[in-house]
Amino acid sequence: MTFDFSALPGRLLPWYEQNRRDLPWRRDREPYHVWLSEIMLQQTRVEAVKGYYARFLAALPTVEALAEADPELCHKLWEGLGYYSRVRNLQKAAQVIVQDLSGVFPRDYAGIRALPGVGDYTAGAIGSISFELPTPAVDGNVLRVAARLALDDRPVDRPAVKRELTAALAEIYPRGRCGDFTQALMELGATVCLPGGAPRCEACPLSDLCEAHGAGAELTVPVRTAKKPRRQEAMTVFVLEAPQGLALRKRPNTGLLAGLWELPHVPGLLEPAEALDQAAAWGIRVTELQRQAEKRHIFTHVEWEMRGYYLLCEAGGDFTWADQAQRSGGCALPTAFRQFLEESTTHRD
Repeated sequence: MTFDFSALPGRLLPWYEQNRRDLPWRRDREPYHVWLSEIMLQQTRVEAVKGYYARFLAALPTVEALAEADPELCHKLWEGLGYYSRVRNLQKAAQVIVQDLSGVFPRDYAGIRALPGVGDYTAGAIGSISFELPTPAVDGNVLRVAARLALDDRPVDRPAVKRELTAALAEIYPRGRCGDFTQALMELGATVCLPGGAPRCEACPLSDLCEAHGAGAELTVPVRTAKKPRRQEAMTVFVLEAPQGLALRKRPNTGLLAGLWELPHVPGLLEPAEALDQAAAWGIRVTELQRQAEKRHIFTHVEWEMRGYYLLCEAGGDFTWADQAQRSGGCALPTAFRQFLEESTTHRD
């Protein structure tokens, strides 16, 4: 790659000062805050994260509080954000910091990167924003900016390509402004050099340097390796309501949605009579089949097609019957199942 990135700090930093969004996690450089926000923002929209970020810090304001928290509380605070392994790793890393590092957040890239759940991107973000290290945080936004600037038509999701672009950016990090430069690159990709449609080249401080813009090729880069189609799974979900509450059960401690609560379900799409037979097999006496609903939930690698049956019944079977207070206070129900208690029909985790 021959593109010269050296002009970027001089262009981007003044632009960032004028155009940066006022986001809660940008109001200080506290590593716990930066770390929490970056983990929450993975696979999640900024607007969706704001409320979660405030609630999480209100409940667990320090690394020590997170390390000592009940895992059920952590799951409840994360409820609806998806990718629940993120919050489990957050707590594991907090425990490492408290128990092994005397409560002191590591200040070097290698130490940050060694924390559970922290990858190259997150380590780069914390290192540069909190500790002014010249460590790029290269995510999809930054890869898109770099690939368009250099008119690089190689698949940016190849590790070798990502390493090369990261190294090129690391060489130009401005001493004393590393955190601002990281956030300026993020901001440009998030608000100007947009994915999935026409970028806002007229508002870009780098448009005259951008080789993709000069060639009219903004929409052809970045290039990504074609994804495999998602695996399709069908299931029947049971919304079992008894006077004592709603039937819930715990998922296994490994695998998808590990350790979270779920609505009872079985593979396949059952007809009403088959659903009633299944409830009886669980030892549930149904008093009324109220209705059924069709839902869908999309994970990264699998898509669930779900048929739900709403049944009034008497408590029984090997379930936890949780009332509204219990569900509000400690039973974290993933969006895939919680949508049966709401009005929406399609969700993503």
